[in-house]
Amino acid sequence: MRKTAVRQSPSPVGQAGPLLEVQGVTRSFGGVRALTGASLAVPRGRICGLIGPNGSGKTTLFNIITGYERADAGRVRLDGKEVTGLAPERIFAMGVGRTFQITRIFARLSVLDNMLIATQRRERWWRSMLRGAGSAEEVERAMELLRFVGLAGHARALAGELSYGQRKLLELAYVLVADPELLMLDEPAGGVNPTLIGQLAERIRELNEQGKTFLIVEHNMELVMSLCDQVSVMSFGSVLVTGPPEEVRADPRVLEAYLGLDDEEDDLVESGGGTSGGR
Repeated sequence: MRKTAVRQSPSPVGQAGPLLEVQGVTRSFGGVRALTGASLAVPRGRICGLIGPNGSGKTTLFNIITGYERADAGRVRLDGKEVTGLAPERIFAMGVGRTFQITRIFARLSVLDNMLIATQRRERWWRSMLRGAGSAEEVERAMELLRFVGLAGHARALAGELSYGQRKLLELAYVLVADPELLMLDEPAGGVNPTLIGQLAERIRELNEQGKTFLIVEHNMELVMSLCDQVSVMSFGSVLVTGPPEEVRADPRVLEAYLGLDDEEDDLVESGGGTSGGR
């Protein structure tokens, strides 16, 4: 296993209580109900998947957990602490790192400068852009994380020149600067070639072995079923079922939720052969 800049800590699996709890969250946009009493628990030290048909409420739930949207009702707790309605920067400071469906990077800056921005305190990020350099300690931390995700050789390249999969890896490295306890990844494999998907999965497993907890929204069923310990399925704004991958895959309610969505349904069924639950 390669050396990383992520702090080593004993695996938290088995500690009392889930790391993340979502209870009865609802959210409407105009007359459209996006979430209808969604509830979810993410155990410590696990890799958890969140799947469901398009429009089932996955990203809305992510946005509410991380403070980018406010719930109309319901509660969110992190490590037993109420975080409902807190601003994104406060939730981030409490140990939640989040990536997005569409990567959020500074395309006209170098890969290393992107990382140096992440190492700065939030109120000073613009200064690092102006001076174009960080301290020796900041540069070393940035380079350690770039080595971890396999991008050290691209440190001086413009971030906009990276492939889409490499941008996903850069965003993961960017989030890791803060050493979050919970990493929430929104479609990390979307638009990524199979080689880089494999590389991303390896990094997730390695981080999990170091004690990091994951909640992952993903449409790649093969990745979900082979990587995750627990899978939750959303349908019409609520969590339909949660369990081990092999049980979720065979649940009639899950198959029914995917009816009429041929591509996703086929992916769900095909993932039953050639992959196994857990890691």
